[in-house]
Amino acid sequence: MGNLPKGDFSATSHHTSMLQDVVPSTVGSDVLLYSYHRSFNGFAAKLTKEEAEKLRGKEGVVSVFLSQKKQLHTSRSWDFMGFSKKVKRSVIESDIIIGMLDTGIWSESQSFNDTGFGALPNKWKGTCQASANFTCNKKIIGARYYRANGDFSPDDFKSPRDSEGHGSHTASTAAGGFVSKASLYGLAKGTVRGGVPSARIAVYKICWSDGCYDVDILAAFDDAIADGVDIISLSVGSLFASDYFEDSIAIGTFHSMKNGILTSNSAGNSGPRPASITNFSPWSLSVAASTIDRKFVTKVKLGNGEIYEGSSLNTFDLKGKMYPFIFGGAAPNTSLGYTSEDSRYCLPGSLNQTLVKGKIVFCDYDSNGRGPMDGGAVGAVFQTGRNKDYVFAYTLPLSNLNLDDGRNVFTYVNTTENPTATIFKTTVEDNQFAPFVVSFSSRGPNPVTADILKPDLTAPGVDILAAWSEATTVTESEDDARVVPYNIISGTSMSCPHATGAAAYVKSFHPTWSPAAIKSALMTTAFPMSSENNIEGEFAYGAGHINPALAAQPGLIYDAGEIDYVKFLCGQGYSPTHLQLITGNNSSCSEETNGTVWDLNYPSFALSASPGNSIIRVFHRTVTNVGSAVSTYKAVVNAPLGLIIQVQPSVLSFKSLGQKQSFVVTVGAEIGNSMISGSLVWDDGLHQVRSPIVAFASLME
Repeated sequence: MGNLPKGDFSATSHHTSMLQDVVPSTVGSDVLLYSYHRSFNGFAAKLTKEEAEKLRGKEGVVSVFLSQKKQLHTSRSWDFMGFSKKVKRSVIESDIIIGMLDTGIWSESQSFNDTGFGALPNKWKGTCQASANFTCNKKIIGARYYRANGDFSPDDFKSPRDSEGHGSHTASTAAGGFVSKASLYGLAKGTVRGGVPSARIAVYKICWSDGCYDVDILAAFDDAIADGVDIISLSVGSLFASDYFEDSIAIGTFHSMKNGILTSNSAGNSGPRPASITNFSPWSLSVAASTIDRKFVTKVKLGNGEIYEGSSLNTFDLKGKMYPFIFGGAAPNTSLGYTSEDSRYCLPGSLNQTLVKGKIVFCDYDSNGRGPMDGGAVGAVFQTGRNKDYVFAYTLPLSNLNLDDGRNVFTYVNTTENPTATIFKTTVEDNQFAPFVVSFSSRGPNPVTADILKPDLTAPGVDILAAWSEATTVTESEDDARVVPYNIISGTSMSCPHATGAAAYVKSFHPTWSPAAIKSALMTTAFPMSSENNIEGEFAYGAGHINPALAAQPGLIYDAGEIDYVKFLCGQGYSPTHLQLITGNNSSCSEETNGTVWDLNYPSFALSASPGNSIIRVFHRTVTNVGSAVSTYKAVVNAPLGLIIQVQPSVLSFKSLGQKQSFVVTVGAEIGNSMISGSLVWDDGLHQVRSPIVAFASLME
């Protein structure tokens, strides 16, 4: 996926010619699915394994990889971050364009109302793809959809319209307008808004009911870059890590970086497993998901008067009526061969409808509620062994209890004659432990380059209220009749657009800043977090919790550009031929360009070694003054036992804005079997420019 060649060049003709060399002459032109030619050079085609191998061996080919399917990384959040409605706004915020690569958008949502918006920004070169059921406006200024295989399910709209809800949710979180009295059936009621309410949205629908495919993702990047977006938001990722240039997202984000566009990526939802992060390229922003200061409680009352606090998003109101209560294990559907060992878990089809219908059922495991729903239950109580630090909505009244409370309820339902229970509608309570990174958020270390700390930071991603598609339901289930304009869901998909909005906010004040500069501002101003609530430390939250209001004035920035990443890739062993094809210029690796990972001008510091070893690493960094013209920064080091940090020089003096100063950080560590976390803060009395320093035992071979 290299740069477009200079001069007179027809990408489509060139790509067709390359294909003709590897496919039979009898094959028609439908082999070529996409010709990427607006922002970078590449194509997608239908090939056999043998044809792909033949193409891989041709001169001028960077890489050939299979297009795979990726998953979506599925009100008070901005206030929780100290980013109030009255925060200072840039006069050019309405010229900022955010490219949303997602499931499309529900354009009729009040979050995307264009009242008061002026003419489209002059830089906009995109289009609103014609379709019968979708129109753009001055808020949603562009929309396209991508489906290379041409297969549309009955649940899909053949247009940029959102049938899933996910894309509307992420778009409104990043850039939705102010909407008062929004809620999910009264839950989380308040004013919803995006990080940059007056920014414009460009929609690139890459995800459908069956997922998001690489060929479509690259086509959307190609268009978004050429269309003139300022920030790209992508809450999508693989289940497993891939090499940088065998992953469509890493490729797309590389080219967006080259064109001055920062891409905000979700870290993934495979946590807390170590090294589970899937979007980790150094040229993009990788965002973990954390909680905000509210939680949802769903109480269960038993016939003996005992009340237990569970968790869920229950919008159904049983009005306190007591219903017969039955243990799933006592109601197996024997006619289909199920035993009590199946029905105790309330698996779909495992419950006897005659015994369960009209009752509340107790289940020994948490699920999506399909089993009790199919069995005709009025409601369900789940006993779950997992830490429920986030909630789901279900198609019937349901509450998840912890193991201790679950055991008490289990005893009651199995030892009481004619047991009864009821489930109350969910209420909202304060979460005094927030913020902490939620259990599902994917963790570091970086699975490809261990000594670049990932994720970069964390943002709210738990129980977020935002716009929803009215073509689906609260749970996206056909059994659910609740169609809503706003829904509450969780995921790094939700934290990513928070970071997108914050990046766009910074961009609105500093339109000429590079992607690296914006990322640096977000990382070095983040609220520090503690491993007290997240034992994985920086592998959970990176530099800390995003702080948008402070990020617009970071004081110093760690800047980097294409050449810096090329040097990094040289140090990672990429060949000169590979680099030339990627960059489109005469990039090559030599002693001058063969940079180490520790010298990439990154806003964080990481070093790894095998367990039980001592290690010393030297990091070279350069900061640019963007704060006070005349200023002096002193190095403040936090080095816990086992970590030695030296900074030379320890004082940086600036005489003008834009002035650069370099320094060297030497880190020595006694690495056991875990992680040691420290930090470096450059402090001028007004700005505290903080970078985490992490030494750890590597999990990589």
